[in-house]
Amino acid sequence: MAWVPRIPEIKRSLGVNNGQFGLILLGSTAGAIIGAQVCGRAVHAFGSKRIVNFAGVLMPLGLILMALSTHNVPAMFVSLFVMGCGYVSIDVAVNTQAVAIEKHLKHRYMSTFHGLWSTGAFLATIFGGVISHYISPESNLIVVGFTSLVFFMTAAPYLLNPSEDLHKGDEDAKSKIPLFEKRYLVLWLIGFGLIGALLPEGATSDWSAILLKENMGISKGLNASAFACFALAMIFSRMTGDKVLQALGPVRTVKLGGYIGGIGMGAGIAIAVPLSHSHPLAALLIIDFGFILAGLGIGPMVPALMLAAAALPGIAPSVALARIGIIGLAAYFIGPTVTGGLAQLTNLPIAMAFPVVSLLFAGWISRVMK
Repeated sequence: MAWVPRIPEIKRSLGVNNGQFGLILLGSTAGAIIGAQVCGRAVHAFGSKRIVNFAGVLMPLGLILMALSTHNVPAMFVSLFVMGCGYVSIDVAVNTQAVAIEKHLKHRYMSTFHGLWSTGAFLATIFGGVISHYISPESNLIVVGFTSLVFFMTAAPYLLNPSEDLHKGDEDAKSKIPLFEKRYLVLWLIGFGLIGALLPEGATSDWSAILLKENMGISKGLNASAFACFALAMIFSRMTGDKVLQALGPVRTVKLGGYIGGIGMGAGIAIAVPLSHSHPLAALLIIDFGFILAGLGIGPMVPALMLAAAALPGIAPSVALARIGIIGLAAYFIGPTVTGGLAQLTNLPIAMAFPVVSLLFAGWISRVMK
């Protein structure tokens, strides 16, 4: 997320339009798909701690490579591939750890753990926005890459060991499941719900700064406010999400989150963009509020969907998480590409209707969790 405030500058330095930039983002999509497929089986075989140790080097490496590729389109594509592969591998491995911790302690913690992820995303975005006037995007990414590497190396020794993380699941848990089989159809349905929840997050991270700068005239640094508000709202909703899940249940949590988030985000963009030409401050406040509603809605949805997948009998938790990861997390990365293509055909404000509709779809498909 450190590159969110610097995306307009990086896009400009690459010399590409919205559609071409969207295609470059397919590098992270490819990395996410391959990373999720390989990582699920690797966690089942070797344990989640070992995979975090590996991916904790791979993802910072991707960020550093991105810093060295800001004037080279093929190199940026490869760098995004490395980053996407490392990101998804860490995601599957640490979520496997979270599932095990909940089982050991018999208490809900998944949403809070995701809240800590949102905290990191928020701090990285704010950091990038604050220093955007002082250092280059390349230096920004290098600093964040090395900082995250230090954090991974510091935290890794405290993770659950393979004998404790329950990565193999129950005795009959499978490490490999067919893509299409009636018994595992529920994983696809949960994955489609995850698509609806994650796609707006990916589109927000990669396009909100461009939307505010190029379509609303918001200055550099301040144009990261939409994603910062989105991330801050997700921190709050995920830190309180375990209590929300307990009170409302996962079905109502996903349903209300999808509808509230989708309507808030869509209305904010629809009102703020045309208003920005005459009342820029009011427009900024309105669009930021819309992204706050989206963040509040999405926050507890992802943990609820992941817990549902990990709880399925007969499938190793890491494998179930990886399967919905192939479906949902790939959408997190491919969403910005589709949004870019739509922006090239129409314009970016209209293209942002795509993540809005996907969030509404996630609220509708929550019924499968029953």
